[in-house]
Amino acid sequence: MDAAGFRPNVALVLQNDHGQVLWARRVGGSDGWQFPQGGIEHRETPEQALYRELSEEVGLAAHQVEVVAQTRGWLRYRVPDALRQPKSRFVGQKQRWFLLRLRAPDSAIDVCGPGAEFDQWRWVSYWHPVAKVVAFKRSVYRRALLALAPSLRVG
Repeated sequence: MDAAGFRPNVALVLQNDHGQVLWARRVGGSDGWQFPQGGIEHRETPEQALYRELSEEVGLAAHQVEVVAQTRGWLRYRVPDALRQPKSRFVGQKQRWFLLRLRAPDSAIDVCGPGAEFDQWRWVSYWHPVAKVVAFKRSVYRRALLALAPSLRVG
């Protein structure tokens, strides 16, 4: 966590050949959908965290994707006070976003592996997540997708 209380994190925007992106539902029976994301561990680079999270949350290996683009610097969002632990220094996430292109069949995707954070996934249009993600993440989703959009590849 940095001095301001933001935890370093990576977010993955995985696209298929039609320009659609992977949208995953969090475990727990709610309707909480999001892009895969996860914390950067001590002494881990954002790129190392990207491939670890890709394996843990999506079930894919590095050779099954192509890194197309990434955001410059950190994009931040604050978690509402009501969702944070009392007396915690944590205020939110600072994220490096990556646009990945799937180089494997859809059947290689496995969001329901051991310790799964998601219970299902689907392909959605590129801009769909901005309107559908939980409200406190919408601004960072918009900024990230705007930054990555010029690199989106179709076909």
